[in-house]
Order: sequence, then C-alpha cells, then structure tokens
Amino acid sequence: MLLQNPFAPRDVARTGAPRPIPSLLADAAVLLGVLLLLYAAARIGAGALVSFQPPTDVPEVSLDPANLPYYGARSTLRMFIALAASLIFTFIYGYIAAKSRRAERVLIPLLDVLQSVPVLGFLSITVTGFIALFPGSLLGLEMASIFAIFTGQVWNMTFSFYHSLKSLPRELDEAATLYRLPRWQRFFKLEVPAATIGLLWNAMMSFGGGWFFVAASEAISVLNQEYTLPGLGSYVAAAVAAEDLGALGLAILTMGFIIVAVDQLFWRPLVAWADKFKLERSAAAEAPRSWVLDILRASSIPGLLAAALAPLGEAFNNLIARRAARREAHSRQERPTDDRLYSAVLVLIVISAILLALDFILRDLGLEEVFQAVLMGCVTFLRVLVLLVVSTLVWVPIGVAIGFNPRLSQIAQPVVQFLASFPANFLFPFATLFFIRAGVELNWGGILLMSLGAQWYVLFNTIAGAMSIPSDLREMARNMGVRGWQLWRSLIIPGIFGAWVTGGITATGGAWNASIVAEIVSWGNTTLRAYGLGEYISVATEAGDWPRIVLGVGLMCMFVVGLNRIFWRRLYDLAERRYRLG
Repeated sequence: MLLQNPFAPRDVARTGAPRPIPSLLADAAVLLGVLLLLYAAARIGAGALVSFQPPTDVPEVSLDPANLPYYGARSTLRMFIALAASLIFTFIYGYIAAKSRRAERVLIPLLDVLQSVPVLGFLSITVTGFIALFPGSLLGLEMASIFAIFTGQVWNMTFSFYHSLKSLPRELDEAATLYRLPRWQRFFKLEVPAATIGLLWNAMMSFGGGWFFVAASEAISVLNQEYTLPGLGSYVAAAVAAEDLGALGLAILTMGFIIVAVDQLFWRPLVAWADKFKLERSAAAEAPRSWVLDILRASSIPGLLAAALAPLGEAFNNLIARRAARREAHSRQERPTDDRLYSAVLVLIVISAILLALDFILRDLGLEEVFQAVLMGCVTFLRVLVLLVVSTLVWVPIGVAIGFNPRLSQIAQPVVQFLASFPANFLFPFATLFFIRAGVELNWGGILLMSLGAQWYVLFNTIAGAMSIPSDLREMARNMGVRGWQLWRSLIIPGIFGAWVTGGITATGGAWNASIVAEIVSWGNTTLRAYGLGEYISVATEAGDWPRIVLGVGLMCMFVVGLNRIFWRRLYDLAERRYRLG
C-alpha cells in the first residue's frame, strides 16, 4: 500500500523544483523536533501545577536575564493553549451562527457584545473565579491568564469564519448541493477549505493580539491585590516599576526572538500549506515556500502516522455520518416555532437586563456620573474613529501589494508578523517616556498607543482578502489593460471588501479594549492620563469599584454594539449580497 504524506503539495508544479531533502534526514529532523517539543511542553507545563496560596504566596518575578528563556517559554505555552481553544470555539460558534438564521439573530449580536466587553475591565471577576476553581494551585491563575488571552484571540477568528461561510462561491455551494453532500462532508470538504486562508491570517493576527493580553494578565492589580505569573509580561512590568531600561531591552530582544521562531516553525509552514486552498482555476506563478514544510513533505513519518490513524478516521467519519443522518431526519419532522414569540422573548430578556443594570448603577452613582461616563465614551469613540480611518488609508494599499505578490509576501510576512505580534504594551514604557520628555498630552498620544495593537487587524485581513482573489481574474484584468483606479474599483475593492469589513470590526473592538491600558500609562512614579472611557474603567478596576466597573463596561458594550449594528452589520450584508466570488 502506498502511503501518502498529508503535507504533500496538491500540485507539484506550483511548488517549484527545490533540491530534494533525503528522506532519512527528514525523518530524523521530524522525530527530533517532536521529542523536543514534547519535552519542552512537559517541562514548562509543570510550572503551572505548583502550590499557590493567595494573598501571601504570590510568585515573584526576578529581573535576572537568565530567567528570560523560561519566562518566554511560559508565555508562549499560554498563547498556544489559548489559540487551540479559540479555534475550537470559532468552528462551533461560527458554524452555528452562519447555518441557523434563528441562532444568527442571537449569536452575532452576542458576538458583538463579547468582543466589546473589555476583559481587562473584569479581570477582578475572572482572576478570583479561576483561583476559587483551583484552590491551592497556581493553575487557577494560569487559567485566568489563558482566558484573557483567549478573549484577545477568538473574536476576529470567529467573525472571519462566519463571513467566509456566508459568502461561499455560489458555484461551489451549488455543486455541493447537487452531489447531496451531507453537512459534515460540506463542512470538511467545502466550508473549512474555503475559509482557510482568511482564518489563517486572522489566527496570525489573533496570536499577535494575544501577546497584548499576555503582558496585561501576567501582572495585574485587582481589588487592591497584586497577582503575578512567571512570564515576559510580568518581567516587563517589573522592569517598568524598577525603571530598568536594560532589563526592558532584554525582554524586547527575547520577545523578538520568540516571534521570529514561531513565524518560521509554525506560521510560515501553514501559509505555504494553505496556498492549495486558493479558489482559482490557474496556478500562481510563484507559491509560498517554507523550509519546515519541505522537511515534512520529504519525511515518511507523517505518511506512516496518517496510515496508522486511517481506521480511526474512517470510524469517526461513519459515526458522524450516521448521527448527521438521524439529526437531519429528526429536523424534518420538527414543526417550526413562531419567530415572533422567539423575538418577543429575546427582547424581553434584553430589556430586563438593561433595567436591572440601570437600577444597580443609579442606586449607587446617580445620573450625573452616568452622563460623565457617556461623555468620556464619546471622546474614546473619536479616538477609535481616527484610528480606523488612518489605518485604512495606510494599510489597505500595503496589504493589497503583499497579497498580490508572493515574492513580496515571502519577505513581508515575517516583518508584518513581527510587528503585529509584538505586544504594543511592551512599547508603552518607551512611548510614555517620550511623551513625558516631549510634553505630549496623552489625549493625543493615546491614539498612537491604541493603534500599535489595533491597526494590524486591517492589514492582515486586507492581505488575506487580496490573496483570496483568484489569479485568473488578476491575469484577465492585466491582459485587458485595467490599471489604476479602474482596477481598484472593478476588482480590488470588491475582492477585499468583505475582508476589510472583518478587519474593521475587529480593529475597532480591539481599539476599545486597548483604550483601557492606553488612556492611563506609567513610567516609574509618573502617570499620564487621557480623558476617556478606558481610563474610567482602568481606575475603577484597580480600586474594585463595582458600580463604576459595571457602568464603564456596560457603556463600552453599548458603544461597540451600537456601531456594529448601525454601521458594520450593513456593510456585512452588502459584502454578502454584492461582493462575493461566484
């Protein structure tokens, strides 16, 4: 029986003709890499199971540079655990929202709310809750940090997958219907492959955005209690408190090394592998390449593993097929419920929740405090708006150029990945020091700090949208002499519009979240404040002021959800109706 390597390219012609790697050497490299990975995961993960008894038994973080490799590995492990959880959530939540119109009416507004809820604003709940779930173990604090990273990664991945399912090419959808593919086969053979490129680039952006929450969740102050976890984020926080520029520089170098290593060993192979999922009829002139993927393709170990797992996969397929057939037969027998009753119950629940929150807030704060918080929210909204406009004007042309040119993508991807993955709050101390010495008010500087993390959502989604435009359409436009603004109007803007909407909605949500740490920054004993809702939530969280936390978080949710409902949802509908391939 001929064993097939699952990493083998779909079309050999598209991968060029590299010098072949000896199979024995490739097998040794793969086996050594797997063993090292398992050892590192076990060695580092053991640190999460040590004893922990707050408030006295809090882990200490040393500024000794010898600890940086271990701290970096701990933070990286948290990132990958959160990424795996985000991917599972994305497939389940995005699929249900895209396939059920009734569920969509609840899940997509709920996703807007979840994206808008600033996790840094309710860390006091999550930290104490997870510590209570795992008494006497550091695992509770680890889970709180991973949950914070998860909330920074998952939303734009879910939006991307949902949009991909809603904008599948019509001819592919009709072909799947014609061949009567059951739902599970449609999912694995059509829907996931069609969404892979956009989901991959959003996952890369999510991973980069997750570093922001690593830095914020490893050293936090909630309810007047300091919590720290061994990691790069807590190391940076300790360096800032000590005003140690040397330690801060070493942390940034370590962060840069981790980003480059993850890009070479993880993201670059995935980008090269995902190129086979492009929806086009003609091969691209030059496909993405990865030395790690070349080794996996030359090795026989993936093929042996695939052959060993084939019976298990076949049994799983049969089980899914039987359960799917029973579910479809049952759904045909069910009588549809009244949508008007469903909507009325939903509205009643929402109104009840709003009234309870208003009663809680007004009883403790009063209308004057509410009006003041609303005004601060409007100021933060203006910062978010400026950030979105500038990010679109700057990064959309750059993203299109990278997405259209595979050779440029090979060069630019690690650079872009490095810039996007670098946690913006690692740079906040340098920016704060610059603002202090230059006399720049944080009311203006806060826009720059927010953009350091949020602008990349626009760039990454634009790159994914440009890469998804079939090469044959671009070749046809080039042969017909379509250039300049006419090319943008007839091909590029329609081709990337849906991806830009996904980038815009996640960039604005990320900017609102970033405002909590961007509107109040410190260097040593000097603190700068910007007038805005983020500063309001940050101060309330540190003090454990629950009425103001509820008011600030609730207002931020209302701003984000209102903007999504009024503006972004209409653009999503436009993308689904007019700007879809096929």
